[in-house]
Amino acid sequence: MGLKLGNRHQKGGGGGVPTRWVSFFCISSFFLGVLVFNRLWGVLDPVKIDEENSLVKTWQKGELLPSINCEKKETSTQAGEIFDQVSETHDVIMTLEKTISSLEMQLASARAAKASNQGIPAMVTKLRNKQLKDRQKNLFVMGIMTAFSSRKRRDSIRHTWMPQGEDLEKLEKQKGIVMRFVIGHSAAPGGVLDRAIDAEEEQHHDFLRLVHVEGYHELSSKTQIYFSTAVAQWDADYYVKVDDDVHVNPGMLGLTLARHRSKPRIYMGCMKSGPVLAQKSNKYHEPEYWKFGIEGNKYFRHATGQLYVVSKDLATYISVNQHILHRYANEDVSMGSWFIGLDVEHIDDRTLCCGTPPDCEQKAQAGNPCAASFDWSCSGICKSVERMMEVHQRCGEGDGAVWSTKF
Repeated sequence: MGLKLGNRHQKGGGGGVPTRWVSFFCISSFFLGVLVFNRLWGVLDPVKIDEENSLVKTWQKGELLPSINCEKKETSTQAGEIFDQVSETHDVIMTLEKTISSLEMQLASARAAKASNQGIPAMVTKLRNKQLKDRQKNLFVMGIMTAFSSRKRRDSIRHTWMPQGEDLEKLEKQKGIVMRFVIGHSAAPGGVLDRAIDAEEEQHHDFLRLVHVEGYHELSSKTQIYFSTAVAQWDADYYVKVDDDVHVNPGMLGLTLARHRSKPRIYMGCMKSGPVLAQKSNKYHEPEYWKFGIEGNKYFRHATGQLYVVSKDLATYISVNQHILHRYANEDVSMGSWFIGLDVEHIDDRTLCCGTPPDCEQKAQAGNPCAASFDWSCSGICKSVERMMEVHQRCGEGDGAVWSTKF
């Protein structure tokens, strides 16, 4: 907030706080309360559903707003305390903004769910709503994008940075970290490819199956369906997308994300702005290149596709609006386009795209461990099946790090 603190104090107060400052905080608190109430009431009133009624009750209990004591008027507060109060008020506003954004997204999601429940018996709908309310709160859900032909890649991850069996379940219950390989179905449902995944799931229990037909040119659609499915199945602060040829340090990733918990609408990754490729012979050809201006232009800033993160409200936004979100040829460009016109904070965090040894090794030795590592030249770890263990041994945070880390 652009507050300008002058040196005009009350007479006799020396370093006292002017009455107008106390009034400012009280009036600000009052209008913030009115703002939240009006926005909630205006949205809540038309549709009476369980989720919305619970939000009204929460408002009535006064749990949405941090308490601000406007009765106490100090006349001898030092100048430093003024800045503390300004900072505290700013934190309150940020918290309120996140709360409002989250509630609006929840309401939109609830209305979409209600629309999909039309024709379903009331008892079934109530049971479904209760299950949603009873879900565990997680820090992040990580979807590892994989393909039918990538069994060896998945095993290389299982043998390195992804816990297995009971440890995978324990990680979810104790640390709030969910990890799943994400895959759809083949063009011939029930065929040999699907049966192979079914058998692998029976052995490892680490898949998230999507209602989606697999295909390289369907990655934008797969990504969209992943976020929609994940936010419906798990309640988390963040939702992560990562490729199956990237090395991840889950503990370091959790610490990185936890630092931004108080912020609304987060889109995080290694931001880039590559050229729009009009040539059909290029692997990353963009058929709609003309939308981005003259030939030779670059894309808007977006997170590179190897790993990126969105906060819950953005994952919900994707879910609610998936039928009208445009999909470009490249999924990372599609993701960036969905947020370019929204009030979203883009966070460029280079610990999410370290190189493989010696780069990530040197950074770890210098006290700056990486959350994720891959080779830019290969858009993933080059020969990841053969090299994943080496990267893990030289750049991994240690098998016990994720358990001892407090988020």
